[in-house]
Amino acid sequence: MIKIALDAMGGDFAPKEQVEGAMLAIKNIDDIEITLYGRKEEIEKYLKNSERINIVDCRDVIPMGEHNPVHAIRSMTDSSMVKAFRATADKEHDVVVTCGPTQAVVVGAHVIIHRMEGFRRPALAPIIPSLTTGQTVILDCGANLEVRPDQLVQQAQYAVVYSKEVLGKENPSVGLLNIGTEEGKGRDFENECYKALQESGLNFYGNVETKDILEPPTDILISDGFTTNMVVKCMEGTAKSMGKMLKQNLMRGFFGKIGALLSKKNLDRFKKQINPDEVAGGMIFGLKMPLIKAHGSSQSYAVFCALRTAASVVRKDVNNKVQQALLSEKPLGE
Repeated sequence: MIKIALDAMGGDFAPKEQVEGAMLAIKNIDDIEITLYGRKEEIEKYLKNSERINIVDCRDVIPMGEHNPVHAIRSMTDSSMVKAFRATADKEHDVVVTCGPTQAVVVGAHVIIHRMEGFRRPALAPIIPSLTTGQTVILDCGANLEVRPDQLVQQAQYAVVYSKEVLGKENPSVGLLNIGTEEGKGRDFENECYKALQESGLNFYGNVETKDILEPPTDILISDGFTTNMVVKCMEGTAKSMGKMLKQNLMRGFFGKIGALLSKKNLDRFKKQINPDEVAGGMIFGLKMPLIKAHGSSQSYAVFCALRTAASVVRKDVNNKVQQALLSEKPLGE
């Protein structure tokens, strides 16, 4: 049985959506057991089915707008996030899931769970939809605003293992996000990273422009956290606004409404394809224990998707495979 810790108080709509997402996961995934960390009396308001679901009472909550994440992690020891992380670090659980504030999650990951041996700089790596590859791993989405080329290569190597084991990609390719496709484009940083990736032994494609973010020629897209976080947020905001614009135009006039009705199945498929809930955040690569960071605005289905991903990461033994490769000094992509 895969044991999952869920920070039930982390997120904009906690604990309702977290509890409902947990019940949905239990209904659809047979080999998991979930422990909800949070205020017991609030969790029990929404918990209609406690099959394979436990509760650990926590009195504190790290707020979504926390401005001092280091102080919060160190001082709020009875918070749902800290207790869930601590229990996972102590191997009471196989993986932990949270929708809590990103910077607090990153600090907690470093301070409580710790980096796996040999991994230099953990990275936040969500999955985004792709018209060409189905799903694309994109990193680092904000865990590190700055990174060295050797650290970026190691993150790419982890992403290759993840893509193989969790996403089923046979020979994942890596693209470096840049302002042009030609070699030599970008800042000194991009040029140094390009060279390092070329020499890494990975299936390195080269530079990829951000205009191809949803139709990339690669399975993995990588850059520093500042750049990639900006790209992902722009993509998500554009997709959301485009969906609204499409709906507004389809609902204008009698024939537009008839057309929308006739196209309902296709429109629902389109909505699902661009829905960030389908990918539900991402894994933080490079920790001793797996951690899935879901969107702060996650609702029940997104929480379910994050729990499904968490179970898959454990089932495929991703962390141990990466750790063994690091200790043996083999390239992670092999």
